[in-house]
Amino acid sequence: MTDDLTLPLFYKQPRLMQATLDEAMSLRQPIGYGFAAGAHAVPLVMGEFAAACRSIPILFAGEAAAPIALLGLREGQNLFVHADGRWDEGAYIPAYVRRYPFIFLEDAEADQLTLCVDEAADAVVAGTENPFFVNGAPTDLTLQALDFAREYQASHALTMGFVAALLDGDLLTERRADITLPSGETPSLSGFRVIDEERLNRLPAETLAHWRDKGWLAAAYAHLISLNDWSALIRRAG
Repeated sequence: MTDDLTLPLFYKQPRLMQATLDEAMSLRQPIGYGFAAGAHAVPLVMGEFAAACRSIPILFAGEAAAPIALLGLREGQNLFVHADGRWDEGAYIPAYVRRYPFIFLEDAEADQLTLCVDEAADAVVAGTENPFFVNGAPTDLTLQALDFAREYQASHALTMGFVAALLDGDLLTERRADITLPSGETPSLSGFRVIDEERLNRLPAETLAHWRDKGWLAAAYAHLISLNDWSALIRRAG
C-alpha cells in the first residue's frame, strides 16, 4: 500500500481493510492515546482551528506550510498525553489523533483512496468484542471509521486551499521560539511560520469578503488567537 519512507505519523503497518482478513479482528476500547505520546506536533485541518485554538498553538510548518498543532516543546514529547495514555482532560484532541488506527491511503491498483487500518496498533486485536466485520459486512464501527476518514480527507483538501491562499498572498512570516523554562532549560523551536496580522488586515475589502465566505478569515483569526497558548504550553513543560 505504501513504503516505510512515506508512512504517515503513527502508522507502522497500514493495510487495506478486508472482510476476509478482518472478520476475526476487533478494536480494543478505549484505545488510549499512548501511541501519540512521542509526537510534539501533529497535522491539523482548517475546520479544527476554532476548537483547537483554545488550548493548542496552531503553526504552519515546513516548505508546504502545513498547519500543525504544537503539543510539546521538546522533540518526542507530547505534553497532553499522560503516562497512562489519557489525553489531558479539557484539551482539544486533534482529528488526526482521533482517526487512528484508521486512515485513507491510495490504492495504486484501483487508483482510489481506500480505508486502511494499522495492524501494528496496540488497539487492533483478535476477538469479537468490537469487530470490524460480521458475516462479511462492515460493522457500525468500520462504517463510522470510513465516514470519519472521508470527512478528514475532504477537510484536508479545503485546508490546502487555505494554505495556498496564504502563500499566494505572502501572508506567512517565519518565526523562531527561544524558550526559557522554569527549570532553566532553554529549548528552541524553528522552521515554522505564522500569519502576519498586519498584512492580513491590509487585504482589500473584496478579498476579505471572499476569505470570510470561504471560512479562511475565521481560520486565520483562530490561528492568531492560538498563539496566546504558548504560555500555557510552557507551564505544561515546567
